[in-house]
Amino acid sequence: MTQHRVTTIEQLLVTALAPQELLVKDQSHLHAGHVGAREGKGHFDVTIVSEKFDGVNRIGRHRLVYDALGAFMESDIHALRINAFSPAER
Repeated sequence: MTQHRVTTIEQLLVTALAPQELLVKDQSHLHAGHVGAREGKGHFDVTIVSEKFDGVNRIGRHRLVYDALGAFMESDIHALRINAFSPAER
């Protein structure tokens, strides 16, 4: 299930944001016993570089990521750490 979630997150972000770089890490094992883990949802760390973030502030970038993940945020993700950059910042 874990790899399926990582793959789904990657697919959703690639489709919506066409990233130049994308790294999705499953951090669920670090949160064993945590409420989200008990509910079966995962903890993930995403680093993404996309031209879609050019001129967009941090909150706006996070909104773009949340929008890209859509209903998957509700069904499978308990916590998401986002590191979002424009290409010029890398």
